Amino acid sequence: MEDLGVPRGVAIPETQEVQVHFDGACQPPRGGGVSTYGFVVEGAGLFYEECGLAVPPFSEHATNNVGEYVGAIRALEWLSSRRFRGRVLLFGDSQLVIRQISGEYAVRKEHLKEYHRWLTTLSKGFSEVRFEWIPRTQNSRADELSKQALAEHAAQASKSRAGRGLRETGVYVNPVPDDL
Repeated sequence: MEDLGVPRGVAIPETQEVQVHFDGACQPPRGGGVSTYGFVVEGAGLFYEECGLAVPPFSEHATNNVGEYVGAIRALEWLSSRRFRGRVLLFGDSQLVIRQISGEYAVRKEHLKEYHRWLTTLSKGFSEVRFEWIPRTQNSRADELSKQALAEHAAQASKSRAGRGLRETGVYVNPVPDDL
């Protein structure tokens, strides 16, 4: 997507607020397949949408929760890269992620702890960051983006895996030459 927001290098006052809707998707739902994210940023003269792979396909950490975390992380990274330092209101439909980042739930899964740490660290770069749970019906565009990425990458990942572009560990590698 093209960035139609504030021109590069323009500082945005810290009193400005943006809203972020983020989501994740995974197939199969319990992980080990393809995990994707999507997010939308609006406000303070900014508008941006993005979607993509959360982690390499077929990794054990390709879960829906990872996709949700990566959606929020990528949104804050994008805002940070645009030198936005104002208030950020993040909306997500994952009760787990919202409650973990708000401190209501402990992060028990080892593979989610690093995502939680990085999201917490990124949050410190803004004047205020709030996370709010919303029903999926109010998160429709981010949901569409995460599912769009899932549709695009699931087919590619299956072809790559069949063509030996991926090893079983889920780490991207160049195809292995036949003479090895």
